[in-house]
Amino acid sequence: MSPLEAARLYGTVAARTGAAASGTTDAAPAFAEVLRQELEGAAAALRHGEAVARAGLLGRASVQEVVEAVTAAELALERVTAVRDRVVAAYQEILRMPI
Repeated sequence: MSPLEAARLYGTVAARTGAAASGTTDAAPAFAEVLRQELEGAAAALRHGEAVARAGLLGRASVQEVVEAVTAAELALERVTAVRDRVVAAYQEILRMPI
């Protein structure tokens, strides 16, 4: 996840939390909704990358199109993996807390 995306997600969660604390509601989506959208986007990028790679093997897509689609899919996979790693690390931190 890039620093800009992390900041955007943090800002969304902070705005939502601040609105809940002050009793006001705003149009900011919940963190779960943002996460769902990111995962759906990553899955779509992976499917698109696979489709363009197949088209490239059949001669229906240029090398540049294949490289762009595969790179976008790779970045999406890295982003999802980074989020997963952060969630696991946060869960482990919670488990280490004394009760």
